[in-house]
Amino acid sequence: MFTGIIQALGSIKTKVIYDKGAEFSFSAADFDFSSIAIGDSIAVNGVCLTAIEIGKNFFKADVSQETLDCSIFSQLEQGDVVNLEKALRLNQGIDGHLVSGHVDGIAQVTDKFNEGESTRFKISAPDNLVKYIARKGSVCINGVSLTVNDIQENVFDLNIVPHTLTVTTLGKLKIGSNVNLEVDIIARHLEQLLKK
Repeated sequence: MFTGIIQALGSIKTKVIYDKGAEFSFSAADFDFSSIAIGDSIAVNGVCLTAIEIGKNFFKADVSQETLDCSIFSQLEQGDVVNLEKALRLNQGIDGHLVSGHVDGIAQVTDKFNEGESTRFKISAPDNLVKYIARKGSVCINGVSLTVNDIQENVFDLNIVPHTLTVTTLGKLKIGSNVNLEVDIIARHLEQLLKK
C-alpha cells in the first residue's frame, strides 16, 4: 500500500522490452534507498513494482505485460522523469489516501489552465472507470493522491497547487498527455461486494 505522497523524482535509466513484459531500471539521486531491500515494493508513477536489484541511487524492476497494457509504462522512454514512493509502513502516518499501486487504466489530459495560483486540469477517464470517480472523492494520477473537484460525464476536474506541480511530474503534463489512473480502492471493492 501507498499514500500517493511522492517522495522523490527519478528517471528511467534503462528499458528492455521482452516478448511478454519488460525490465526497467530507475535512477534517483534524491530517493532514500537506505531502508529498501530486494523484494520491497516501490510505486513508480503509481505502479507498484518489486525491486529485483538495488544499486547506488538506482533500482531495477520487472514489469508484467498486464502492467504494460493498462498503464503508460509502454509509452515511457529512457530519460523520462517519474514519481517515486516507498511502500507504506504500519507505523507511518497517512497524508494522502490509501493507494494500492494497481493502476486501473490510462486517462488523458483534455485541458489545463491557471486558476489563481493553482492549475486546473481536466482529465478524461475511460468509460469503464467513470462510475468509481466522485466529486470530492480521491483519485491517484501518476502516483499522486488528488481530490476530484467535479465530474461531468467522463471528464473530471483537479485543482493542483504549485507545491505539488513542483515536486511531482504533474507540472510537465500537457493537453493530450496520457496518465496512469487509479480509482478509489473502496469504491472498487464495494462494487464487487454488491455483486454477491
